[in-house]
Amino acid sequence: MSEPVPETSRTAGAAGAAPRSVLLFDLDGTLVDSAPSILESFRLAFAACGIEPAVALDARLIGPPLRPTLTRLLGGEADAPTLDRLASAFRDAYDGGGWRATVAYPGLEAVVGRLADAGRRLFVVTNKRLTPTRLILDHFGLGPRFEAVYALDAFEPPVADKAAALAVVLARHGLAAADCVYIGDTPEDAAAAAANDLAFIAAGWGYGDPARLAAAAAQARVGTLAELAELLLAPEF
Repeated sequence: MSEPVPETSRTAGAAGAAPRSVLLFDLDGTLVDSAPSILESFRLAFAACGIEPAVALDARLIGPPLRPTLTRLLGGEADAPTLDRLASAFRDAYDGGGWRATVAYPGLEAVVGRLADAGRRLFVVTNKRLTPTRLILDHFGLGPRFEAVYALDAFEPPVADKAAALAVVLARHGLAAADCVYIGDTPEDAAAAAANDLAFIAAGWGYGDPARLAAAAAQARVGTLAELAELLLAPEF
């Protein structure tokens, strides 16, 4: 069930105000379950480089950008050549077809279509690289539904993190924070939204640590994509 916060904190959804019309989505753990494909590609990359991961390959790794994740898998310290080798091996495995094991969360196509048909402006803002992001969205027939798709490697000059990426997206498209909501599955997503004065909806089906996600500031918390659609299309939101 969704757990909306008290109505008094919903500044943009107050009586007489238009509902939030701009919906910015995280990808992994929010729209799609990419953990099996990513973790298998990490396994193949480390095997190809003859290196044993220093930590377990599990869903807690999903979310951060590629090179910080590789550094974590190397035990927290890594030289640039080793990172370059592993990153290249990962891209070969994942972009070369590993991404196809990605699974859409139940109801994804219907929910995205419903939101777009209702006139909502849809964006993806993700830590994932742009090439596999577009491959995955197009694989599920969703690419045309999104007004724009942004990944950390799609910015010039580069941005440091998702908070900075959101700031650029807002500025580039002339979006007012009060008209927007960011939907994600981790405390880091919540922090990125807060850094840009955006409302945040916590997707409870993703990879974020449940206790930390529960403690993060959120406009609402939902348990399924269907609940998310109902919330986003509610006149009072």
